[in-house]
Amino acid sequence: MADELGSATPPLRGDAVLGSAGIGVWRWNRPQALLEVDPIAAGLLGVDTATERLGVPQLRSLLHAEDYVRLRSTAELAIAEQRPFDVRVRVLTATGKVRRVLHLQVVPAAPGQPWPVQGTAVAGHLADICEGDLSATVPRVNRDPDPADGAEPGTASAGGLDAELRQIDTLNRAPSSLRTERLPHPLGADPHASHGTARGLDPGPGPTNLRRSREAFLLDAGRALAEAGTTAEVLRVVASLSMPGFSPDGLAVFGVDGGTLSMVGQHGYELNDDSAFTMPVETDYPAAVVVRTGRAIYMSSPEDYRARFPAAWPLVQGFGRQAWAFLPLVATGRTTGAWMASFRTPVRFTPDERAVLSTVARMLAHALERAHTNEAERALSRGLRRSMGTGSPAAEGISVATRYVPTGGGLMVGGDWYDIINLPDGRLALVIGDVQGHDVHAAGLMAQLRTAVHAYATEGHRPDAVLARTSHFLAALDDDRFATCIYIEADPASGTLSIARAGHPHPVLRMPDGTCMIRHVDGGLPLGLAPEGEDYPVTTLELQPGEVMMLCTDGLIETGGHDMYTGWIRVRDALSPGPTGDLEGMADRLIDAVHGPASHTGAGHLADRREDDIALLLLRRDVVGQSQAVTGRRLVLTVAQDQADRIAGAREELRAIMHDWAVPDQADATVLLATELLTNVLVHTDQTAALVATMTGQVGSRRLRLEVADGSDELAHRRSPGEMASSGRGLILLELLSDRWGMEPRGEGKCIWFELDEVPGAAAGAGPAL
Repeated sequence: MADELGSATPPLRGDAVLGSAGIGVWRWNRPQALLEVDPIAAGLLGVDTATERLGVPQLRSLLHAEDYVRLRSTAELAIAEQRPFDVRVRVLTATGKVRRVLHLQVVPAAPGQPWPVQGTAVAGHLADICEGDLSATVPRVNRDPDPADGAEPGTASAGGLDAELRQIDTLNRAPSSLRTERLPHPLGADPHASHGTARGLDPGPGPTNLRRSREAFLLDAGRALAEAGTTAEVLRVVASLSMPGFSPDGLAVFGVDGGTLSMVGQHGYELNDDSAFTMPVETDYPAAVVVRTGRAIYMSSPEDYRARFPAAWPLVQGFGRQAWAFLPLVATGRTTGAWMASFRTPVRFTPDERAVLSTVARMLAHALERAHTNEAERALSRGLRRSMGTGSPAAEGISVATRYVPTGGGLMVGGDWYDIINLPDGRLALVIGDVQGHDVHAAGLMAQLRTAVHAYATEGHRPDAVLARTSHFLAALDDDRFATCIYIEADPASGTLSIARAGHPHPVLRMPDGTCMIRHVDGGLPLGLAPEGEDYPVTTLELQPGEVMMLCTDGLIETGGHDMYTGWIRVRDALSPGPTGDLEGMADRLIDAVHGPASHTGAGHLADRREDDIALLLLRRDVVGQSQAVTGRRLVLTVAQDQADRIAGAREELRAIMHDWAVPDQADATVLLATELLTNVLVHTDQTAALVATMTGQVGSRRLRLEVADGSDELAHRRSPGEMASSGRGLILLELLSDRWGMEPRGEGKCIWFELDEVPGAAAGAGPAL
């Protein structure tokens, strides 16, 4: 072949082959903290193809925040385990939209190389991204706009905001219920049937069947020890072991604490006090010798025991045993104790029998190590959970219900938390947050963040300042973790809520008639991602008497095989029923919808419902001085002169409260008229527009009254705009599309209002009846 092609033919390069297939190559330059990419990989990441080196800040700005953290942890895992991994990341545009999905292969390099990891990058499909994920569009920092995105330089990412509002509108208009039929077992068998019994097999005598029995015993023992979560459970499992052909009659587990050997637990011996059996490790006792040397000791007869350990023989001769095995318990490379198995009948300790005992000893050591870790984690968890008090807030006019559900693992608390803080002047701060991860480190960070938020709040900082300072605190504490959070400052007297959000799910508003809607709240990046100069806008709204606001972590929504869409349906159907007076019952229904029996009939019924912890906070403004509960729906919001983009949010919230209006065209007319009135205030005055929409009456015969007020004394006048005029039609539309409308002066400024009557089958724009 070489002769046919000629000696001058260059060898075929691997990167040329990959490039022709659209596969990019990259590697991590650790000394210079740079990602080196070839032109194909640079193009996939959306940077100039001439750029061959990316710094950490630039790489972080190119990827979705969660994917960047996952990529970094995957690279560390590949280096530690010296094996390749695959990871999927989302590449974002300058406006926060998903540009494409990349599948990266992360391969550890050979020792001594300046780049610890390297790999390939290939484009995936946007279908890999869940359409209902509200975090798919995020604010961006340190990036110049991409002309391909259609955004002018220096403009806000209105496209990302519009996409988020459309997603929220889709969720708010979701159908009443979604149910998934229970699927049959894939093999047609009972999923609850035992898998440990073989039918129609007669073991019979013989070495082959004995070996199979011992193999089956080891599988059962391993499963039982793996499921034991505490030291007491591990000891009970060991005491119940029945080894085929040579079951021990007595068992003892010894632990080492410094230079002292003590009995942790035993079975088959009549001892008054296990803890009294302690001795120095240097003692000439078989278990102590095993701990010192790390080698097992087998004694097949009493004579053998007496000859090898004459000083210890008087301690055991009265128990009537004929054979003993002492084995070391080794975990994470160190000897943590010893295990003794004793027998009433002589045992030769053949190689097969020694192999079984050694395997059980290794499984026992790991089970005890896990149990000790779990018990330490539970002690930490109990302390952290006690710090999240459940007391009611000291503020009249506000009621709060809280719930915390831990994960199903050994750790009884994760990174989720809530807090209620009493502020000066009778105000109240309500906080809910979620630290990335479900390990001890996440729980420790959660405790520190709670303390930081509490300290900044009691210092008197506003919500945006509290989150900005907490973000800086977390970044200085741990640059590998981030957290989401919502901070609310509530005034119980007026029902005013000042809300700042850092990457957390939006709050849900439940109105007195049971209508639930996701309330869009402006927000910034999660805490810890951009500690320098990150802005957290504050949204102010008024909670009406009888309304309930729900704050939760994503464990309530996406647990149990649900995505954002189906999880929202489940939460909404549990939150809507019942009176608002029973706030605790409402919280119980929400938790039961996730972990109760009813949760197993819907989507994800085969999934573990304890994969994520849950924090839940319900806030209700009480009806003070009224004997009857408030009914109907009410929407209150303000649009300042520099907040013209909030008109889009006002339109979506109006559509949400009119989602079940009998005539859909009237809902469209309401949105049009509200837009005209709000825009009129922003264009023709220098005041803030205040919108109040109230819906009263029974379904099918309701009345909607919408008011837009401002502080200007100049009244609006009806005009006759020409065909090409761009304004002057607001009052004409009011007369054509509403049933009643009017304009009235107020103490400071004026108010323009209109009303619509719900008449099933009526046509929009018919006007008032004559």
